[in-house]
Amino acid sequence: MSKYNAHKAQCRQGHTHDSAKEAHRCDELHTLARSGAISELCIQRKFVLIPAQKYADMKSERECSYIADFMYIKDGVLIIEDVKGYKTPEYVVKRKLLKQRYCSDGRVVFIET
Repeated sequence: MSKYNAHKAQCRQGHTHDSAKEAHRCDELHTLARSGAISELCIQRKFVLIPAQKYADMKSERECSYIADFMYIKDGVLIIEDVKGYKTPEYVVKRKLLKQRYCSDGRVVFIET
């Protein structure tokens, strides 16, 4: 058993996911991609929220990034999707940063399933 009672699971495509719910959603999205309802499906896509910072007189900072469960295009809109069970405080902050940085123009939409 892993953190928050989720178990690793494989989808029909052979990807390992953090939960059975996420694996099931991956199967659904692949079905939608095969039917042409969505395109350019990506799994575990990284988005940089804050780039790495280098400082002359103090320790440098690594980038802060968000790993989306899925990303795809539907009806000309880029969808960033996360399958969530438990929402950690860190997740909530990163979600807010992601939406502020990438979703402000309406061409990119973030959804939780």
